[in-house]
Amino acid sequence: MQRMIDHYIRNDAQRERVLQVEELAKRFSERAAAHDREGSFPFENFAELREAGYMKLTVPRAFGGDELSLYEMVQLQERLAYGDGSTALAVGWHLGQMLHFRECGKWPEELFAELCRDVVRDGVMINTFASEVASGSPSRGGKPETTAVRDKEGWRITGRKTFSTLSPILDRFVVSAYLPEEDCTAEFLVRKTDRVTVVETWDTIGMRATGSHDVLLHGALAAENARLNGKGIDDGGGWLLHIPACYVGISIAARDYAARFAKSHRPNHLQGSIADLPLVQQSIGQMEADIRTARCLLYAAADRWDNSKAEDRPGLKAELGLAKYVATNNALKVVDLAMRVVGGSSLAKSSPLERYYRDVRAGLHNPPMDNTVLSMLAFEALSEAP
Repeated sequence: MQRMIDHYIRNDAQRERVLQVEELAKRFSERAAAHDREGSFPFENFAELREAGYMKLTVPRAFGGDELSLYEMVQLQERLAYGDGSTALAVGWHLGQMLHFRECGKWPEELFAELCRDVVRDGVMINTFASEVASGSPSRGGKPETTAVRDKEGWRITGRKTFSTLSPILDRFVVSAYLPEEDCTAEFLVRKTDRVTVVETWDTIGMRATGSHDVLLHGALAAENARLNGKGIDDGGGWLLHIPACYVGISIAARDYAARFAKSHRPNHLQGSIADLPLVQQSIGQMEADIRTARCLLYAAADRWDNSKAEDRPGLKAELGLAKYVATNNALKVVDLAMRVVGGSSLAKSSPLERYYRDVRAGLHNPPMDNTVLSMLAFEALSEAP
């Protein structure tokens, strides 16, 4: 892993952060199997991340954060996922949201300043809860059934959100809601009170420790100044690259596991290890090719986003989507090849490959979806054709 990461490290500050996250990932990997088996939320991992200052990495420097670039965020998220995909994907939503908020300008200035100070001082986290059973993925444009009704204290939010990652640990979150009196959808900052209930529904095939439960709002209060300013500036969705970074990290872990197994496994009908067999070498070579392809696209997209003007970023959506599309689908292929190299023992619950196999499938259901990406690419190709 270190050999590949070094290729993307540009300075000593990045190297120091990578080494710090490597140590965290190593400890998280020792707990990952238990949390996966139990479907439990890894509170201890988040305590260590908070202690390490991880929550403030993408907070603006003006508020005491590190204001990492998208490129640097991707770099660290990939490394963290190498140890534990669930923890990386979950905390990635917080890091990505903070990067998004600092770029899009949709938060009232005082409210955003308060959030940033709380993140830096206390390690507070944030996420946006938008998905619902009836409306499906918010990226598809469905109108939320959750409603916001004005009263003398602000806004009363009522509804149920699904796929609410980080819900066990958040004390505040953003929620999308329909305003009947204005016939529009808006976003509100809501704090967790007795009018907010986390219903532990998250019992899935993969990414079992992200705490993505349902959240019920029973007339939860959003203060008058807690309504966000529309959608803000369109940043092209660069912050969503935390998702493919996670799946690339898992694929590298799978490749490394298979390579170690191949070098050490010596069946009694061979003089050496199975790493000497052409078929195994071809499989490992294919894994390496798929990983390098995904990483090249991922880091190139992040770098281009970082170096683009704000007005040009909406035009990067297809390129950013392609990075996610390739990373996720290549991760599926890499884990499959790794299991073929290792053989039947890869199916055992004691093997991390069995967990990797389930975790990478979750990427197919993270935004942007494959068909959305392919539609964007088709539109660009058709537009450019003579």
